[in-house]
Amino acid sequence: MKDLKLPFVLRLAMVLISILAIGYLAKVGKGVLAPLFFSVLMALLFLPFANFLERKLRFSRTISTFSSLLMMLFFLTGLVYFFSTQLSDFANDFPILKAQVSKSFNELQIWVSKNFHLNFNKQMSYINQGIEKLLASTALILGFTVSMFSSTMAFFLFSALFFIFILNYRRLLYQFIISIFNDQHFERVNEGISEIQKIIKEYISGLFIQIIIISSLTSILLSLLGVKYAILLGVLTGLLNVIPYVGIIFSALIACLISFATGGTHTLFVLIGYGVIHAIDGNIILPLVVGSKVKINALFTFIGLLIGEELWGIAGMFLSIPFLAILKIIFERVEGLQPWGKVLGEESKPHKPRKKYKITKKITLEEKE
Repeated sequence: MKDLKLPFVLRLAMVLISILAIGYLAKVGKGVLAPLFFSVLMALLFLPFANFLERKLRFSRTISTFSSLLMMLFFLTGLVYFFSTQLSDFANDFPILKAQVSKSFNELQIWVSKNFHLNFNKQMSYINQGIEKLLASTALILGFTVSMFSSTMAFFLFSALFFIFILNYRRLLYQFIISIFNDQHFERVNEGISEIQKIIKEYISGLFIQIIIISSLTSILLSLLGVKYAILLGVLTGLLNVIPYVGIIFSALIACLISFATGGTHTLFVLIGYGVIHAIDGNIILPLVVGSKVKINALFTFIGLLIGEELWGIAGMFLSIPFLAILKIIFERVEGLQPWGKVLGEESKPHKPRKKYKITKKITLEEKE
């Protein structure tokens, strides 16, 4: 049977129509697809733990699945409890913070007028009015917070249910994927699935380690500088840092605003400190704990963030990077799609030695591939 060769224009039209159809389905199915993809990532992360309970401790599939779920819920509950307590303190200090913002901007206006001999009264009045309106809209902020909290709870509820089903029926899903392909491709498909599963587990684990390290460094920095809510801002920075480039900038602006609003004289040092932490993260932490196999270049990272936010909102921004990483891994292992895998990654640098960091005589950290 001869292969049907279509004109380039027709093939291009079919590809574009397929992309639009997939995007539309992803947009419409946001409430199901976003928690489903998140639960797949969590299932891959907890898969070694579930296998350990089944093989070493002889637990049944159901018990190992619910044990993994309890561990995940314990972590998420601790995270929610931490943010709820920290945000309650922030809410109590909100009126004081509002007054300090106005006072700090008034002092800035006087300082600029005095040192630069410029009349910023009219310009600063617009800024002050805008800040007053922003800070005065407490009802809108609280309404947005309640709406976001309810949608987040629904997201995690569906994620927990999908997590149970995926872990419990993981062998059935594996057999389904294998059965799609011909028997002659069994070894290649099986090897690809194992490699993808291994790399994604390492990638997700690396992201968690990165979050912990960045949160710790930022909390220490802000504590030393005497910035209020240092731990809250540190953890928030670690979580937002999962969103490349955008996350660190947004968290730095929040930290500088809090520092400036609370009358601190260290706002510039906060900004410099965030720049140093970002440099350490990009040149040391990220290569060591995540590696370059799933590293996405800045262009497609930015495109992925925009598309993810458009389709799934904030959850889409967080999930877009792991999704692109999975696509990159799949593209690099499917014949005919290797160029797409290369264009998603960083520019290859041949014969570049991997960096090594000697901690002690017996402990040496080496950059991942």
